[in-house]
Amino acid sequence: MPEKLSSDIARKLVLDHQRLNSRGDFGRGINATLKAIEHLGYVQLDTLSVVERAHLHTLWNRVDGFRPDHIDKLQRSGKIFEHWAHALALLPMRDYRFSLPMMHRIASGEKHWYPKNKKVSKYVLDRIRNEGALSAKDFDDKPASKEMWVRAPSKNALEQLFIEGKLMVPYRNNFHKVYDLTERVLPDSVDTTVPNEDELCRHLIISFMRAHGFGQLKEIAYLRKGMGPVLRKTAKDMEEEGLLCEVAVNDSTYLTTPANLERAASSFPRSSFRILSPFDNAIIQRNRINELYKFDYQMECYVKKDNRKYGYFCLPLLHQNKLVGRLDAKADRKSGTLQLLHLQLDERVGKAETILRSMRAELKRYMEFNKCTEIEIQRCTGFDVKPNWN
Repeated sequence: MPEKLSSDIARKLVLDHQRLNSRGDFGRGINATLKAIEHLGYVQLDTLSVVERAHLHTLWNRVDGFRPDHIDKLQRSGKIFEHWAHALALLPMRDYRFSLPMMHRIASGEKHWYPKNKKVSKYVLDRIRNEGALSAKDFDDKPASKEMWVRAPSKNALEQLFIEGKLMVPYRNNFHKVYDLTERVLPDSVDTTVPNEDELCRHLIISFMRAHGFGQLKEIAYLRKGMGPVLRKTAKDMEEEGLLCEVAVNDSTYLTTPANLERAASSFPRSSFRILSPFDNAIIQRNRINELYKFDYQMECYVKKDNRKYGYFCLPLLHQNKLVGRLDAKADRKSGTLQLLHLQLDERVGKAETILRSMRAELKRYMEFNKCTEIEIQRCTGFDVKPNWN
């Protein structure tokens, strides 16, 4: 029979492994940023910039002294790279070889985004080989059509060559990818040995346990096409080797490691208030969050405006190991105002006074992180009195 964990201990274990209890666990500055990315295994990139972008927000929540330019410096120095996890992400360069199976599958014919165009791909590669690193705007072949999803053939080719591993992104300009040949970007010291299926599965399982404490195979295989059967076989082997064991939380059974189970029996620091990105590693899998936190979360930017309940870009609010509400925020950079379009506490959290005290200090920090100097509260629900934090 698997050992049982209470919901409270399970949540504390997850947040401890996600390093959301303290911003000092990785140290301070750019080295801490690298350690955070290596610990988490990936940090998701996203184009939305209503507030600071997702990857910056995720790292800011975990690294004391984090600055956005850390990403550019780490990328240019070959410490991190961009590729696909379950989505486009920043990955530690030490794990580069574990992206090779996906690159090779797509290069061999598996479709990822767009149909291949050999002629355009050759043209794009030849130009980059001869001219050096280029971005999509350096190719003048954008179609005349004004339809939203019509893309230039060169841009499709760049993305295809990137996902195949023939091109890498050594840096970005104003968040636009700049592409160069992989052989000119990849450090000579990087291991490029292609892992077999068992090695890849062990890497995925170990990385998940390191970052999340425990998990189910469906979570580890999340958006990783075709990985379920081989992950099951490897997980069974790891259980027989004593590297994995089972743990029960409520009515669900998870895999964990003996060390993580031992950690669950120790005391945890009290988690401080956090405003989370919708793409934060801790909450990206919505079913898992619903099971562990009883928090039904949806990004409403994909919901029609009239059907939104919480707002366009609602950010989950974390307080003392519980998800307690949502904040729909927008950074008005011209006026320097962080607009709280809708600040909402769930009814089940009880009295709001304690949460308000913790929230105030964190909102001030979040305001500064977004390069704002004022907070403007437009709508609140779940509060007896509208807060005033300026």
